[in-house]
Amino acid sequence: MDRDFLIDLFADFGPVTIRRMFSGFGISADGTNFALALRGGLYLRADDQTIPRFEAEGSKPFQYQTRAKTVTVGSYWQLPERLYDDPEELTGWARAALAAAQRAALGKRPKARKAAKAAKAAKAAKAATRKKPAAAKKKTSKKKTPKKKKTSS
Repeated sequence: MDRDFLIDLFADFGPVTIRRMFSGFGISADGTNFALALRGGLYLRADDQTIPRFEAEGSKPFQYQTRAKTVTVGSYWQLPERLYDDPEELTGWARAALAAAQRAALGKRPKARKAAKAAKAAKAAKAATRKKPAAAKKKTSKKKTPKKKKTSS
């Protein structure tokens, strides 16, 4: 699949952004990636709400091989072959995939905020502990060091 084919395929869906990703392309709309076009085919984002549709069509989740095992990515499922010839129905599936991707993004945000908040608090605590010894040194070191006298030779 090339870029032009993908643009034509999603024409009824609306404008999409297509970027090189892995050995193919990532397809996104409104800044959210909802599909992957790879050597093995076209995969749409899926979740608990949409996976039953894919299963009913006999689709499988995205899989790839490593040296040691086969990895299954359950969040992307192969587009049913019949949809390549039915742009109207493909549009519905693409909208459902975009919605699944948006739901997944919403689920990740609170965790990211909590992690950022925790990191900020840890950094502040660390900075506070560094400042205390320095302040203590300034208070205790009231002695002036004598200046060295210049000697003439």
